[in-house]
Amino acid sequence: MIDGSSIAGPGFVNVKLSDQWIAKCIQNMLRDGIETWAPKLSVKRVVVDFSSPNIAKEMHVGHLRSTIIGDTLARMLEFSNVEVLRRNHVGDWGTQFGMLIEFLFEKFPSLEVVNDQAIGDLEAFYKASKVRFDGDPAFKERAQRAVVSLQAGEEKYLKAWAEICKISRSGYEKVYEHLGVQLEEKGESFYNPYIPNALELLNKEGLIEDSEGARVIFVEGKKIPLIVVKRDGGYNYASTDLAALWYRLNEEKAEWIIYLTDVGQREHFEMLFAAAKRAGWLPAGDSKYPKTSHVGFGLVLGEDGKRFRTRSTETVKLVDLLTEAKSRCKTALIERGKDKAWTEEELDKTAEAVGYGAVKYADLKNNRTTNYTFSFDQMLNDKGNTAVYLLYAHARICSIIRKSGKDIEELKKTGKIDLAHPGERVLGLHLLQFAEVGEESITNLLPNGLCEYLYNLSEYFTGFYTNCQVVGSAEETSRLLLCEATAVVMRKCFHLLGITPVYKI
Repeated sequence: MIDGSSIAGPGFVNVKLSDQWIAKCIQNMLRDGIETWAPKLSVKRVVVDFSSPNIAKEMHVGHLRSTIIGDTLARMLEFSNVEVLRRNHVGDWGTQFGMLIEFLFEKFPSLEVVNDQAIGDLEAFYKASKVRFDGDPAFKERAQRAVVSLQAGEEKYLKAWAEICKISRSGYEKVYEHLGVQLEEKGESFYNPYIPNALELLNKEGLIEDSEGARVIFVEGKKIPLIVVKRDGGYNYASTDLAALWYRLNEEKAEWIIYLTDVGQREHFEMLFAAAKRAGWLPAGDSKYPKTSHVGFGLVLGEDGKRFRTRSTETVKLVDLLTEAKSRCKTALIERGKDKAWTEEELDKTAEAVGYGAVKYADLKNNRTTNYTFSFDQMLNDKGNTAVYLLYAHARICSIIRKSGKDIEELKKTGKIDLAHPGERVLGLHLLQFAEVGEESITNLLPNGLCEYLYNLSEYFTGFYTNCQVVGSAEETSRLLLCEATAVVMRKCFHLLGITPVYKI
Protein backbone atom coordinates (compact mmCIF):
# COMPACT_ATOMS: atom_id res chain seq x y z
CA MET A 1 0.00 0.00 0.00
CA ILE A 2 2.80 2.42 0.93
CA ASP A 3 5.62 3.20 -1.48
CA GLY A 4 7.64 5.32 0.89
CA SER A 5 7.58 8.00 3.57
CA SER A 6 9.58 11.06 4.54
CA ILE A 7 9.76 13.71 7.25
CA ALA A 8 8.41 17.01 5.97
CA GLY A 9 9.32 19.49 8.69
CA PRO A 10 8.50 19.34 12.41
CA GLY A 11 5.29 17.41 13.07
CA PHE A 12 4.68 16.25 9.50
CA VAL A 13 5.27 12.92 7.77
CA ASN A 14 4.55 12.46 4.07
CA VAL A 15 3.33 9.01 3.06
CA LYS A 16 3.31 8.07 -0.62
CA LEU A 17 0.73 5.50 -1.71
CA SER A 18 1.90 2.81 -4.08
CA ASP A 19 0.88 3.11 -7.76
CA GLN A 20 0.20 -0.63 -7.81
CA TRP A 21 -2.09 -0.43 -4.75
CA ILE A 22 -4.07 2.51 -6.18
CA ALA A 23 -4.45 0.65 -9.49
CA LYS A 24 -5.58 -2.52 -7.70
CA CYS A 25 -8.22 -0.62 -5.69
CA ILE A 26 -9.64 0.90 -8.90
CA GLN A 27 -9.66 -2.47 -10.68
CA ASN A 28 -11.44 -4.08 -7.74
CA MET A 29 -14.09 -1.36 -7.87
CA LEU A 30 -14.61 -1.91 -11.61
CA ARG A 31 -14.96 -5.64 -11.06
CA ASP A 32 -17.06 -5.62 -7.86
CA GLY A 33 -19.04 -2.39 -8.33
CA ILE A 34 -18.99 1.18 -7.02
CA GLU A 35 -21.09 0.05 -4.02
CA THR A 36 -17.87 -1.35 -2.50
CA TRP A 37 -16.77 2.29 -2.10
CA ALA A 38 -19.92 3.30 -0.21
CA PRO A 39 -19.41 5.05 3.15
CA LYS A 40 -19.88 2.91 6.27
CA LEU A 41 -22.23 4.58 8.76
CA SER A 42 -23.20 3.23 12.18
CA VAL A 43 -26.79 4.47 11.93
CA LYS A 44 -29.41 2.11 10.45
CA ARG A 45 -32.67 4.10 10.08
CA VAL A 46 -33.00 7.82 9.33
CA VAL A 47 -36.00 10.10 8.76
CA VAL A 48 -35.34 12.88 6.25
CA ASP A 49 -38.08 15.53 6.50
CA PHE A 50 -37.92 17.67 3.36
CA SER A 51 -39.82 19.65 0.70
CA SER A 52 -43.00 20.18 2.79
CA PRO A 53 -45.15 22.47 0.62
CA ASN A 54 -48.42 23.93 1.89
CA ILE A 55 -51.70 22.58 0.57
CA ALA A 56 -53.62 25.00 -1.69
CA LYS A 57 -50.45 26.89 -2.59
CA GLU A 58 -48.30 26.28 -5.65
CA MET A 59 -44.79 24.97 -5.07
CA HIS A 60 -42.47 27.88 -5.77
CA VAL A 61 -38.74 28.46 -5.96
CA GLY A 62 -38.62 28.70 -2.17
CA HIS A 63 -39.33 24.94 -2.00
CA LEU A 64 -36.56 24.21 -4.48
CA ARG A 65 -33.70 24.06 -2.00
CA SER A 66 -35.51 21.90 0.56
CA THR A 67 -36.54 19.39 -2.13
CA ILE A 68 -33.19 19.18 -3.93
CA ILE A 69 -30.94 19.15 -0.85
CA GLY A 70 -33.23 16.72 0.97
CA ASP A 71 -33.30 14.31 -1.96
CA THR A 72 -29.50 14.37 -2.24
CA LEU A 73 -29.00 13.72 1.49
CA ALA A 74 -31.51 10.85 1.29
CA ARG A 75 -29.67 9.39 -1.73
CA MET A 76 -26.31 9.64 0.06
CA LEU A 77 -27.70 7.85 3.11
CA GLU A 78 -29.32 5.17 0.94
CA PHE A 79 -26.00 4.63 -0.86
CA SER A 80 -24.46 4.12 2.61
CA ASN A 81 -26.91 1.22 3.19
CA VAL A 82 -29.09 3.24 5.58
CA GLU A 83 -32.87 2.78 5.58
CA VAL A 84 -34.26 6.23 4.79
CA LEU A 85 -37.83 7.27 5.54
CA ARG A 86 -38.38 10.12 3.06
CA ARG A 87 -41.06 12.25 4.73
CA ASN A 88 -43.07 15.03 3.14
CA HIS A 89 -44.46 16.98 6.12
CA VAL A 90 -47.00 18.97 4.06
CA GLY A 91 -49.03 21.79 5.59
CA ASP A 92 -52.44 20.14 5.29
CA TRP A 93 -54.02 21.19 8.60
CA GLY A 94 -54.72 24.37 10.49
CA THR A 95 -56.57 27.69 10.46
CA GLN A 96 -56.35 28.34 6.71
CA PHE A 97 -58.53 25.31 5.97
CA GLY A 98 -61.54 26.84 7.65
CA MET A 99 -61.19 29.75 5.26
CA LEU A 100 -60.77 27.51 2.21
CA ILE A 101 -63.62 25.15 3.13
CA GLU A 102 -66.09 27.94 3.80
CA PHE A 103 -65.19 29.57 0.49
CA LEU A 104 -65.60 26.19 -1.22
CA PHE A 105 -69.10 25.80 0.28
CA GLU A 106 -70.07 29.19 -1.11
CA LYS A 107 -68.99 28.22 -4.64
CA PHE A 108 -70.27 24.63 -4.51
CA PRO A 109 -73.04 24.21 -1.93
CA SER A 110 -73.63 20.57 -2.90
CA LEU A 111 -69.87 19.73 -3.07
CA GLU A 112 -70.66 17.18 -5.76
CA VAL A 113 -69.05 19.06 -8.67
CA VAL A 114 -65.75 19.89 -7.02
CA ASN A 115 -62.69 18.98 -9.04
CA ASP A 116 -59.55 20.71 -10.27
CA GLN A 117 -61.32 22.00 -13.39
CA ALA A 118 -64.12 23.52 -11.31
CA ILE A 119 -61.80 25.24 -8.84
CA GLY A 120 -59.34 26.22 -11.54
CA ASP A 121 -56.08 27.76 -10.29
CA LEU A 122 -55.83 26.64 -6.66
CA GLU A 123 -53.44 29.48 -5.86
CA ALA A 124 -56.00 32.01 -7.15
CA PHE A 125 -58.70 30.19 -5.18
CA TYR A 126 -56.61 30.55 -2.03
CA LYS A 127 -56.02 34.27 -2.63
CA ALA A 128 -59.71 34.93 -3.29
CA SER A 129 -60.68 33.16 -0.05
CA LYS A 130 -58.04 35.17 1.84
CA VAL A 131 -59.53 38.43 0.53
CA ARG A 132 -62.96 37.35 1.83
CA PHE A 133 -61.46 36.28 5.16
CA ASP A 134 -59.68 39.61 5.69
CA GLY A 135 -62.52 41.82 4.45
CA ASP A 136 -65.74 40.15 5.60
CA PRO A 137 -66.19 39.68 9.41
CA ALA A 138 -69.21 37.38 8.95
CA PHE A 139 -67.23 35.14 6.56
CA LYS A 140 -64.28 35.15 8.97
CA GLU A 141 -66.53 33.98 11.80
CA ARG A 142 -67.96 31.15 9.67
CA ALA A 143 -64.43 30.16 8.63
CA GLN A 144 -63.32 29.97 12.26
CA ARG A 145 -66.30 27.75 13.08
CA ALA A 146 -65.41 25.59 10.07
CA VAL A 147 -61.95 24.93 11.59
CA VAL A 148 -63.59 23.67 14.77
CA SER A 149 -65.93 21.44 12.73
CA LEU A 150 -62.99 20.07 10.73
CA GLN A 151 -60.94 19.33 13.85
CA ALA A 152 -64.00 17.67 15.39
CA GLY A 153 -64.11 15.31 12.39
CA GLU A 154 -67.48 16.31 10.92
CA GLU A 155 -67.91 14.38 7.67
CA LYS A 156 -68.96 17.32 5.47
CA TYR A 157 -65.86 19.29 6.44
CA LEU A 158 -63.50 16.33 6.17
CA LYS A 159 -64.81 15.65 2.65
CA ALA A 160 -64.18 19.25 1.58
CA TRP A 161 -60.70 19.18 3.17
CA ALA A 162 -59.88 15.92 1.35
CA GLU A 163 -60.93 17.41 -2.03
CA ILE A 164 -58.71 20.47 -1.55
CA CYS A 165 -55.75 18.27 -0.54
CA LYS A 166 -56.29 15.96 -3.52
CA ILE A 167 -56.27 18.82 -6.04
CA SER A 168 -53.20 20.41 -4.47
CA ARG A 169 -51.36 17.10 -4.29
CA SER A 170 -51.74 16.47 -8.02
CA GLY A 171 -49.95 19.79 -8.62
CA TYR A 172 -46.85 19.17 -6.53
CA GLU A 173 -46.59 15.54 -7.62
CA LYS A 174 -45.89 16.85 -11.15
CA VAL A 175 -42.93 18.81 -9.77
CA TYR A 176 -41.59 15.71 -8.00
CA GLU A 177 -41.96 13.74 -11.22
CA HIS A 178 -39.92 16.36 -13.11
CA LEU A 179 -37.23 16.32 -10.42
CA GLY A 180 -37.21 12.53 -10.03
CA VAL A 181 -37.85 12.87 -6.30
CA GLN A 182 -39.51 10.13 -4.24
CA LEU A 183 -41.37 11.11 -1.05
CA GLU A 184 -43.90 9.57 1.31
CA GLU A 185 -46.46 12.07 2.52
CA LYS A 186 -47.17 12.26 6.23
CA GLY A 187 -48.57 15.75 6.65
CA GLU A 188 -49.54 17.77 9.70
CA SER A 189 -52.96 16.08 9.76
CA PHE A 190 -51.34 12.66 10.23
CA TYR A 191 -49.79 13.68 13.55
CA ASN A 192 -52.86 15.53 14.87
CA PRO A 193 -54.22 12.49 16.80
CA TYR A 194 -50.84 12.09 18.54
CA ILE A 195 -50.66 15.64 19.90
CA PRO A 196 -52.67 15.13 23.16
CA ASN A 197 -50.54 12.14 24.18
CA ALA A 198 -47.26 13.92 23.36
CA LEU A 199 -48.28 16.99 25.37
CA GLU A 200 -49.45 14.81 28.27
CA LEU A 201 -46.04 13.13 28.40
CA LEU A 202 -44.33 16.54 28.46
CA ASN A 203 -46.77 17.75 31.12
CA LYS A 204 -46.00 14.75 33.35
CA GLU A 205 -42.33 15.77 33.20
CA GLY A 206 -43.34 19.21 34.46
CA LEU A 207 -42.23 20.93 31.26
CA ILE A 208 -45.48 22.68 30.30
CA GLU A 209 -46.49 25.85 32.12
CA ASP A 210 -49.29 28.42 31.89
CA SER A 211 -48.26 31.78 30.45
CA GLU A 212 -50.68 34.60 29.58
CA GLY A 213 -53.48 32.17 28.84
CA ALA A 214 -51.35 29.86 26.67
CA ARG A 215 -49.54 26.61 27.52
CA VAL A 216 -45.80 26.88 26.91
CA ILE A 217 -42.41 25.25 27.44
CA PHE A 218 -39.63 27.58 28.61
CA VAL A 219 -36.26 26.85 27.03
CA GLU A 220 -33.05 27.97 28.71
CA GLY A 221 -31.30 30.76 26.85
CA LYS A 222 -34.37 31.73 24.77
CA LYS A 223 -36.28 34.96 25.34
CA ILE A 224 -39.62 33.59 24.22
CA PRO A 225 -41.10 30.21 25.18
CA LEU A 226 -42.23 27.41 22.88
CA ILE A 227 -46.03 27.74 22.68
CA VAL A 228 -47.66 24.31 22.55
CA VAL A 229 -51.33 25.25 23.18
CA LYS A 230 -52.64 28.64 22.03
CA ARG A 231 -54.84 30.89 24.15
CA ASP A 232 -57.93 29.67 22.29
CA GLY A 233 -57.03 26.07 23.14
CA GLY A 234 -55.88 25.25 19.61
CA TYR A 235 -52.67 23.54 18.58
CA ASN A 236 -49.90 25.02 16.39
CA TYR A 237 -46.71 24.09 14.51
CA ALA A 238 -44.84 23.36 17.74
CA SER A 239 -47.59 20.99 18.93
CA THR A 240 -47.49 19.12 15.61
CA ASP A 241 -43.69 19.02 15.49
CA LEU A 242 -43.47 17.61 19.02
CA ALA A 243 -46.04 14.92 18.17
CA ALA A 244 -44.17 14.11 14.93
CA LEU A 245 -40.87 13.86 16.81
CA TRP A 246 -42.40 11.52 19.39
CA TYR A 247 -43.93 9.38 16.61
CA ARG A 248 -40.66 9.15 14.67
CA LEU A 249 -38.70 8.14 17.75
CA ASN A 250 -41.21 5.70 19.23
CA GLU A 251 -43.27 4.33 16.34
CA GLU A 252 -40.82 4.54 13.43
CA LYS A 253 -37.77 3.85 15.64
CA ALA A 254 -35.65 6.42 13.81
CA GLU A 255 -32.09 6.85 15.06
CA TRP A 256 -31.48 10.13 13.26
CA ILE A 257 -34.12 12.68 12.23
CA ILE A 258 -33.03 15.34 9.72
CA TYR A 259 -35.20 18.42 9.09
CA LEU A 260 -34.66 20.60 6.02
CA THR A 261 -35.99 24.16 6.20
CA ASP A 262 -34.67 27.66 5.59
CA VAL A 263 -32.24 29.07 8.16
CA GLY A 264 -35.00 31.34 9.48
CA GLN A 265 -36.52 28.36 11.32
CA ARG A 266 -33.31 27.50 13.15
CA GLU A 267 -34.46 28.87 16.52
CA HIS A 268 -37.77 26.98 16.35
CA PHE A 269 -35.92 23.68 15.93
CA GLU A 270 -33.35 24.52 18.60
CA MET A 271 -36.25 25.01 21.05
CA LEU A 272 -37.99 21.86 19.83
CA PHE A 273 -34.87 19.73 20.31
CA ALA A 274 -34.13 21.32 23.70
CA ALA A 275 -37.65 20.46 24.92
CA ALA A 276 -37.24 16.86 23.71
CA LYS A 277 -33.93 16.56 25.57
CA ARG A 278 -35.46 17.95 28.78
CA ALA A 279 -38.22 15.35 28.47
CA GLY A 280 -35.69 12.57 28.03
CA TRP A 281 -36.86 11.78 24.48
CA LEU A 282 -33.37 12.56 23.19
CA PRO A 283 -29.99 12.06 24.91
CA ALA A 284 -28.19 15.14 26.17
CA GLY A 285 -25.14 14.81 23.90
CA ASP A 286 -25.37 15.79 20.21
CA SER A 287 -23.19 12.86 19.13
CA LYS A 288 -25.36 10.15 20.68
CA TYR A 289 -28.23 8.33 18.97
CA PRO A 290 -31.09 8.88 18.61
CA LYS A 291 -30.35 12.42 17.49
CA THR A 292 -31.88 15.25 15.49
CA SER A 293 -30.37 17.72 13.02
CA HIS A 294 -31.76 20.89 11.50
CA VAL A 295 -30.35 21.39 8.00
CA GLY A 296 -30.83 25.09 7.34
CA PHE A 297 -30.35 26.74 3.96
CA GLY A 298 -30.22 30.27 2.61
CA LEU A 299 -32.48 32.08 0.14
CA VAL A 300 -32.66 31.84 -3.63
CA LEU A 301 -31.96 35.35 -4.93
CA GLY A 302 -32.61 37.03 -8.26
CA GLU A 303 -29.82 38.79 -10.15
CA ASP A 304 -30.89 42.03 -8.43
CA GLY A 305 -29.78 40.51 -5.12
CA LYS A 306 -33.32 40.32 -3.79
CA ARG A 307 -35.56 37.30 -3.18
CA PHE A 308 -36.13 35.57 -6.54
CA ARG A 309 -39.49 36.67 -7.97
CA THR A 310 -41.23 37.24 -11.28
CA ARG A 311 -41.57 40.76 -12.71
CA SER A 312 -45.06 40.96 -11.21
CA THR A 313 -43.39 40.40 -7.77
CA GLU A 314 -44.98 36.93 -7.48
CA THR A 315 -42.84 34.05 -6.25
CA VAL A 316 -41.70 31.91 -9.18
CA LYS A 317 -43.64 28.68 -9.63
CA LEU A 318 -41.28 25.76 -9.57
CA VAL A 319 -42.95 23.91 -12.43
CA ASP A 320 -42.55 27.01 -14.68
CA LEU A 321 -38.89 27.34 -13.75
CA LEU A 322 -38.14 23.71 -14.64
CA THR A 323 -40.07 23.97 -17.91
CA GLU A 324 -38.00 27.01 -18.91
CA ALA A 325 -34.71 25.27 -18.07
CA LYS A 326 -35.65 22.34 -20.30
CA SER A 327 -36.86 24.65 -23.08
CA ARG A 328 -33.60 26.65 -23.09
CA CYS A 329 -31.55 23.43 -23.28
CA LYS A 330 -33.65 22.12 -26.13
CA THR A 331 -33.15 25.36 -28.06
CA ALA A 332 -29.37 25.15 -27.52
CA LEU A 333 -29.31 21.54 -28.78
CA ILE A 334 -31.32 22.47 -31.89
CA GLU A 335 -28.93 25.36 -32.58
CA ARG A 336 -26.12 22.78 -32.59
CA GLY A 337 -28.01 20.72 -35.16
CA LYS A 338 -28.88 17.83 -32.87
CA ASP A 339 -32.49 17.81 -34.10
CA LYS A 340 -31.18 16.52 -37.44
CA ALA A 341 -29.06 13.74 -35.92
CA TRP A 342 -31.31 12.63 -33.05
CA THR A 343 -34.87 11.43 -32.70
CA GLU A 344 -37.38 13.77 -31.07
CA GLU A 345 -37.38 11.52 -28.00
CA GLU A 346 -33.56 11.67 -27.69
CA LEU A 347 -33.67 15.45 -28.05
CA ASP A 348 -36.40 15.78 -25.43
CA LYS A 349 -34.77 13.41 -22.91
CA THR A 350 -31.36 15.09 -23.24
CA ALA A 351 -32.87 18.58 -22.85
CA GLU A 352 -34.69 17.37 -19.74
CA ALA A 353 -31.62 15.73 -18.20
CA VAL A 354 -29.39 18.74 -18.83
CA GLY A 355 -32.00 21.39 -17.94
CA TYR A 356 -33.16 19.83 -14.69
CA GLY A 357 -29.61 18.78 -13.83
CA ALA A 358 -28.40 22.36 -14.32
CA VAL A 359 -31.00 23.71 -11.88
CA LYS A 360 -30.11 21.09 -9.26
CA TYR A 361 -26.35 21.43 -9.55
CA ALA A 362 -26.43 25.24 -9.45
CA ASP A 363 -28.07 24.91 -6.04
CA LEU A 364 -26.10 21.96 -4.64
CA LYS A 365 -22.62 23.26 -5.50
CA ASN A 366 -23.10 26.12 -3.02
CA ASN A 367 -22.71 25.75 0.71
CA ARG A 368 -26.37 25.31 1.67
CA THR A 369 -26.13 27.78 4.57
CA THR A 370 -25.59 30.73 2.21
CA ASN A 371 -27.91 32.51 -0.22
CA TYR A 372 -27.28 31.97 -3.91
CA THR A 373 -28.20 33.87 -7.05
CA PHE A 374 -30.38 32.10 -9.59
CA SER A 375 -29.20 32.71 -13.16
CA PHE A 376 -30.22 30.63 -16.16
CA ASP A 377 -27.34 32.00 -18.23
CA GLN A 378 -24.80 30.98 -15.63
CA MET A 379 -26.19 27.54 -14.80
CA LEU A 380 -26.69 26.58 -18.48
CA ASN A 381 -23.17 27.60 -19.48
CA ASP A 382 -21.20 24.67 -20.93
CA LYS A 383 -17.95 25.99 -19.44
CA GLY A 384 -16.93 26.18 -15.80
CA ASN A 385 -18.40 24.49 -12.76
CA THR A 386 -21.86 23.68 -14.13
CA ALA A 387 -23.90 20.52 -14.66
CA VAL A 388 -23.85 21.16 -18.41
CA TYR A 389 -20.05 21.06 -18.47
CA LEU A 390 -19.94 17.93 -16.30
CA LEU A 391 -22.63 16.08 -18.25
CA TYR A 392 -20.84 16.86 -21.52
CA ALA A 393 -17.53 15.71 -19.98
CA HIS A 394 -19.14 12.38 -19.07
CA ALA A 395 -20.57 12.02 -22.58
CA ARG A 396 -17.08 12.62 -24.05
CA ILE A 397 -15.61 9.83 -21.90
CA CYS A 398 -18.34 7.48 -23.13
CA SER A 399 -17.52 8.55 -26.71
CA ILE A 400 -13.81 7.70 -26.22
CA ILE A 401 -14.70 4.20 -25.02
CA ARG A 402 -17.16 3.67 -27.92
CA LYS A 403 -14.61 4.83 -30.52
CA SER A 404 -12.06 2.32 -29.24
CA GLY A 405 -14.34 -0.49 -30.39
CA LYS A 406 -13.29 -2.52 -27.35
CA ASP A 407 -15.63 -4.47 -25.08
CA ILE A 408 -15.15 -2.60 -21.80
CA GLU A 409 -16.84 -5.33 -19.76
CA GLU A 410 -14.35 -7.86 -21.10
CA LEU A 411 -11.43 -5.51 -20.38
CA LYS A 412 -12.60 -5.24 -16.73
CA LYS A 413 -12.06 -9.01 -16.41
CA THR A 414 -8.80 -9.35 -18.33
CA GLY A 415 -7.13 -5.92 -18.42
CA LYS A 416 -4.74 -4.29 -15.98
CA ILE A 417 -4.35 -0.66 -14.92
CA ASP A 418 -0.84 0.84 -14.90
CA LEU A 419 -0.26 4.33 -13.46
CA ALA A 420 3.15 5.03 -14.96
CA HIS A 421 2.38 8.58 -16.18
CA PRO A 422 1.96 11.40 -13.58
CA GLY A 423 -1.41 12.30 -15.13
CA GLU A 424 -2.63 8.74 -14.61
CA ARG A 425 -1.51 8.72 -10.97
CA VAL A 426 -3.18 12.06 -10.17
CA LEU A 427 -6.46 10.83 -11.70
CA GLY A 428 -6.22 7.45 -9.92
CA LEU A 429 -5.54 9.07 -6.55
CA HIS A 430 -8.55 11.37 -6.93
CA LEU A 431 -10.80 8.46 -7.91
CA LEU A 432 -9.75 6.75 -4.67
CA GLN A 433 -10.91 9.75 -2.61
CA PHE A 434 -14.55 9.27 -3.64
CA ALA A 435 -15.44 7.19 -0.55
CA GLU A 436 -13.99 9.63 1.99
CA VAL A 437 -15.58 12.65 0.27
CA GLY A 438 -18.94 10.86 0.30
CA GLU A 439 -18.61 10.06 4.00
CA GLU A 440 -17.59 13.61 4.86
CA SER A 441 -20.47 15.11 2.83
CA ILE A 442 -23.15 13.01 4.55
CA THR A 443 -21.62 13.32 8.04
CA ASN A 444 -21.59 17.13 7.74
CA LEU A 445 -24.84 17.21 5.72
CA LEU A 446 -23.12 19.36 3.06
CA PRO A 447 -23.67 18.15 -0.54
CA ASN A 448 -21.41 20.86 -1.97
CA GLY A 449 -18.38 18.72 -1.00
CA LEU A 450 -19.50 16.05 -3.45
CA CYS A 451 -20.02 18.70 -6.17
CA GLU A 452 -16.51 20.02 -5.64
CA TYR A 453 -15.12 16.47 -5.87
CA LEU A 454 -17.04 15.82 -9.11
CA TYR A 455 -15.82 19.03 -10.76
CA ASN A 456 -12.21 18.32 -9.76
CA LEU A 457 -12.54 14.77 -11.10
CA SER A 458 -13.58 16.18 -14.46
CA GLU A 459 -10.60 18.57 -14.42
CA TYR A 460 -8.14 15.80 -13.52
CA PHE A 461 -9.56 13.65 -16.30
CA THR A 462 -9.05 16.50 -18.78
CA GLY A 463 -5.41 16.75 -17.67
CA PHE A 464 -4.97 13.01 -18.06
CA TYR A 465 -6.60 12.90 -21.51
CA THR A 466 -4.62 15.91 -22.74
CA ASN A 467 -1.28 14.33 -21.82
CA CYS A 468 -2.03 10.63 -22.30
CA GLN A 469 -3.17 9.24 -25.64
CA VAL A 470 -5.82 6.60 -25.07
CA VAL A 471 -7.08 4.98 -28.29
CA GLY A 472 -4.29 3.50 -30.37
CA SER A 473 -1.60 3.83 -27.69
CA ALA A 474 0.50 1.01 -26.23
CA GLU A 475 -1.28 1.66 -22.93
CA GLU A 476 -4.76 1.61 -24.48
CA THR A 477 -6.25 -1.10 -22.24
CA SER A 478 -5.05 0.50 -19.01
CA ARG A 479 -6.18 3.95 -20.08
CA LEU A 480 -9.58 2.75 -21.28
CA LEU A 481 -10.10 1.22 -17.83
CA LEU A 482 -9.19 4.58 -16.25
CA CYS A 483 -11.74 6.22 -18.55
CA GLU A 484 -14.38 3.70 -17.48
CA ALA A 485 -13.53 4.13 -13.78
CA THR A 486 -13.91 7.89 -14.14
CA ALA A 487 -17.27 7.48 -15.92
CA VAL A 488 -18.52 5.03 -13.24
CA VAL A 489 -17.62 7.42 -10.40
CA MET A 490 -19.10 10.39 -12.28
CA ARG A 491 -22.36 8.49 -12.80
CA LYS A 492 -22.55 7.64 -9.10
CA CYS A 493 -21.97 11.30 -8.23
CA PHE A 494 -24.72 12.29 -10.68
CA HIS A 495 -27.05 9.73 -9.10
CA LEU A 496 -26.36 11.02 -5.58
CA LEU A 497 -27.07 14.57 -6.77
CA GLY A 498 -30.30 13.45 -8.50
CA ILE A 499 -28.93 14.24 -11.98
CA THR A 500 -29.55 12.01 -15.01
CA PRO A 501 -26.33 11.38 -17.00
CA VAL A 502 -26.14 11.79 -20.78
CA TYR A 503 -24.12 9.39 -22.91
CA LYS A 504 -23.74 11.33 -26.14
CA ILE A 505 -23.58 14.98 -27.18
